[in-house]
Amino acid sequence: MNLLEDLQFRGLINQVTDEEGLQKLLSEEKIKLYSGFDPTGDSLHIGHLLPILTLVRFQQSGHHPIALVGGATGLIGDPSGKKAERTLNTEDIVVEWSNRIKDQLSRFLDFEATVNPATIANNHDWIGEMNVISFLRDVGKNFGINYMLAKDSVQSRIESGISYTEFSYMILQSLDFLHLYKEQKCKLQIGGSDQWGNITAGLELIRKSEENSKAFGLTIPLVTKADGTKFGKTEGGAVWLDREKTSPYEFYQFWINTDDRDVVKYLKYFTFLSHEEIVSLENELQEAPEKRSAHKRLAEEVTKLVHGEAALDQAIRISKALFSGSISELTAEEIKQGFADVPSFTVENEDQLALVELLVASKIAPSKRQAREDITNGAISINGEKVQDLTYVLSASDRIEGQFTVVRRGKKKYFLIKY
Repeated sequence: MNLLEDLQFRGLINQVTDEEGLQKLLSEEKIKLYSGFDPTGDSLHIGHLLPILTLVRFQQSGHHPIALVGGATGLIGDPSGKKAERTLNTEDIVVEWSNRIKDQLSRFLDFEATVNPATIANNHDWIGEMNVISFLRDVGKNFGINYMLAKDSVQSRIESGISYTEFSYMILQSLDFLHLYKEQKCKLQIGGSDQWGNITAGLELIRKSEENSKAFGLTIPLVTKADGTKFGKTEGGAVWLDREKTSPYEFYQFWINTDDRDVVKYLKYFTFLSHEEIVSLENELQEAPEKRSAHKRLAEEVTKLVHGEAALDQAIRISKALFSGSISELTAEEIKQGFADVPSFTVENEDQLALVELLVASKIAPSKRQAREDITNGAISINGEKVQDLTYVLSASDRIEGQFTVVRRGKKKYFLIKY
């Protein structure tokens, strides 16, 4: 099975400008291709994973991916898929975010390979030094206003309003494709389906600028969820690739809680499992859904891919401890990850604390009477161990690595005591 057939099996092809021509090109030579990543934040999120992993699939097939960081376009703002103008960031912020994105991309693409290494490019290198007259005469002259107005990224913003700054974004992205085509013989641009207008505009600029040009565009579907909610969002916000913004445990939990209707699709999208393995997991999902084998494999594969084997092991360890109630077996770092979203209370005085007093002070119980009743009824656990002694006093031995105590009230209500 060739590369395009594999992408088709995985549902990763939304549109291709000339599928037959691209198939022929890929069978005849190893090509250069690119996808762009604008630094609109200090981290990429899981919505970026699909184009990144598609570049990886091309690299594994012997092709040469170029990861383009938008140091220039990130200063402008892409209107695609946005209902309102983006907030413009300062140049120093965009430079900082560009460097962070480069580091994250290096986790996935092999820039050090002795054979067929991937490369990083930054469009500020060529757009940043261009003057306005050259931009208008040499590039802007190739774009008719009617042509630009017809693009979805512009049309969707006509009523709400679009500035000339964002209106010009399409031209800048087209210039990227032309530059990489001329300077590096890059013949394919890939991106999300919302980038179709920008990609085809780039192909049009190449056609007008270069004789006998041969370039292609391919878009990947935007990821959707069966329940209609937005992919990559949780109650806490976006799911980031930066472990400081989304811990490996939270990341693992996002994937393991995937809707049954989406899990096979995501296995195809986000893992490198073989077709046979995916079909086998799909059959098991239908025959024994209670085992959740597909969900576990998805969570394991993507967490390992993004955060590594050690972080995956830690995420599984936290999950098992929380399920079994063996809280005391966790490290302070694991407690921090596993209980990031539970109510917390900071103890300023580290002397011994009477449990009844702590329950009231931390608002775990509304009154001393209720606190005593909860303790007597066996509703209170300290680090997974039930406590029914009304005179119980918390000591240093109840502090995990001197930093945390986990209190549970009832079966599911957790509270984190910090020291």
